Amino acid sequence: MFEFIRGSIVHTEKETVTLKVNNVGFLVHCANPFVFTEDEKEVTIYTYQYVKEDAIRLYGFPSREERSLFEQLLQVSGIGPKGALAILAAGAPLQVMQAIEDENEKFLTKFPGVGKKTARQMILDLKGKLHGIIKDPSLPDGPQPENGEENQALEEALEALRALGYGEKEIKKVKPKIQDDLISADEYVKKALQLMLS
Repeated sequence: MFEFIRGSIVHTEKETVTLKVNNVGFLVHCANPFVFTEDEKEVTIYTYQYVKEDAIRLYGFPSREERSLFEQLLQVSGIGPKGALAILAAGAPLQVMQAIEDENEKFLTKFPGVGKKTARQMILDLKGKLHGIIKDPSLPDGPQPENGEENQALEEALEALRALGYGEKEIKKVKPKIQDDLISADEYVKKALQLMLS
């Protein structure tokens, strides 16, 4: 029903933001509510309206790409809105797509609520269907960091790995192998995962 809603964030909680639009507050469920900051005068949230017998909920995303992946995940048997949000909260769309294309069940089962059966179902239902929805993972995701910014990108990548459940021992092992490259945080994560899962 709604393509997007543009307004100001007036309240943020663990799983939701309240977006004020013309004196009306919309409660929007998000994978990562804190990507939308209350400091910004106006934000755009791409939305998906979920209607069930006992509930009508609005789910929000920072990009159409993330919303598209959410919609695709809902098509998988065994994954509902809560599970799809958990997957998006724990991994970037590119990482999820790469794991599906590579049939990497080990990576997919690291997400909350995803067991071997659901991971297999994700691969069966979505492999080959995400191209065009999500940018080709072989392309850089956004601008490449300039000299001096690589440490920040690396730190973001290491935080993402921790969020995915990797321990400090595993992270320390791969850090020296990736830290000399001038790449984006997503690319750092991708390289680290390739090393860990190889």
